[in-house]
Parts: sequence; structure tokens; C-alpha cells
Amino acid sequence: MSSPATKDWNPEAYARFRGLRLRPALDLLAQVGGLPQGDVVDLGCGAGAVAEELSARFAGRRLIGVDNSPAMLTEARALGHYTDLVAADVASWEAERPVALIFSNAALQWLPDHARLLPRLAAALCPGGVLAVQMPRQIFAPSHRFLRDIAAAMFPDRFSFAAYEPPVAKAVEYHAMLAPLGRVRAWETDYVQELDPAGEGHPVRAFTGSTAMRPFLDKLTPAEAAAFTAAYDQALGAAYPVLPGGGVLMPFRRVFFILEI
Repeated sequence: MSSPATKDWNPEAYARFRGLRLRPALDLLAQVGGLPQGDVVDLGCGAGAVAEELSARFAGRRLIGVDNSPAMLTEARALGHYTDLVAADVASWEAERPVALIFSNAALQWLPDHARLLPRLAAALCPGGVLAVQMPRQIFAPSHRFLRDIAAAMFPDRFSFAAYEPPVAKAVEYHAMLAPLGRVRAWETDYVQELDPAGEGHPVRAFTGSTAMRPFLDKLTPAEAAAFTAAYDQALGAAYPVLPGGGVLMPFRRVFFILEI
């Protein structure tokens, strides 16, 4: 993963919801058609959640994973599906040679300036190559909006969102952005996720704790983090009522696009 957070990712915490996080990746992969000769790059590969599927689908090709998290790369290496793993920030990564496919699942939302980033990635493709991307677009949902609202209210000295720019645009905007470069397909999907009881805290907090919450918690002391988490749990309880069994339903929006050059 590529993230502005100062601490490394926790593969175990992230993997707790592997099934829910994998489904959008498989939905994206299902839409990738034939490829020219060349390597396949799993950009922001994390712990290798999609490695097995990519390796099986594109058997015989070099599969290269790129990520800047040492902990995640260690997990990915143990899988044995990658031909090579590259420790690099997605924002500055450059392919050694043109590639057939750049596949990026839930990674580019951590990076700014997609209008510059995406054409740069497209330039790394060989003729007929494909850029396939999936990103969460949950920023205006309570699960993510509450993080900004509560942080700004409790710790205005460290959090201000007056000039906040959503990191992920609408699918139609990506279509317009990439259309000059080739054939584009873009869409959005709402996944109604059923989260199991968390054991401690609200189930939605358990889901966001290893991803969206990280940049907030990294700026807080342990006492501040506990107060922030308690306020977040309380707010989530109103937005995502707990079901009789202790779980909740959490609608989660994701944006997809595929560029064929």
C-alpha cells in the first residue's frame, strides 16, 4: 500500500476483511480482456491479496508487485506468486520497460493529483496495454466523514479540512480524464457489506481501523486516540445500527476504470 501515514501497515488487521476487500478486485479483473505480450504489474500490491488470481489468469507472464510497506511485502513474498517484488512508492515508481497490464486495487486513493499520475502510469504501458484501477469512494459516507468531522472538532490544532479535496473523483470524471489516451470504461458500485460483530467497538470502526483511521491515529497520543475512538464509535452507532446478531450493514462505494491504449 502507499499511504501518507508514518507507521507501517498491519497485514493481520488488514487481512481480517480479506473477502470483502477482494471482491472488488476480482470484479475489476473480470473486466480485463486480452493483453499484448509483456509483464503484469500489481501496483500497490500490499500483502498480495490478488496475487494468486493474477498469477493464474496471466500464467507464463512475469508478475511484479510494487509496494512501499516492508511488512506487506514480506507477506506478499511468502505467497510465492510474484516473479519480483519492488519496494517503491507508487507515486514515483517507474517501469523498467513497457508493461502489458498495470493492475491497481485500492491503492491510488492514497495519492494526490490523479490528473498527472494516471497519464504517467499509462505511459508505462506497451501498445495495446491496459491500466485497470479500483479505488474506494467512501469519503462522503458516515464511516469516513465522521473521521474528519470528529478530528477537526476535537483537535483543531492538528486537523483542518476547510480546503479538503476528495482524493477520488467520480467515475465519469475519470472517463473524461483518460478518454484522450485510449478506450475507457468506468463505473461505480455500491457493495452492501455485512460486517460481523467486532468484539470491541463498532464493527465499522474495526473495518476502517486498518485503513482510513490510520492517518488520524498517527497524529494522536494514546490518550487522545482513545478519546477519538470512543467518539467515533458513538457516532457510528447512530449511522450504522447494530443488527440483532451484533453485526451491521455497511454500504461501501467503489469506483473502477479500465484504460486500453
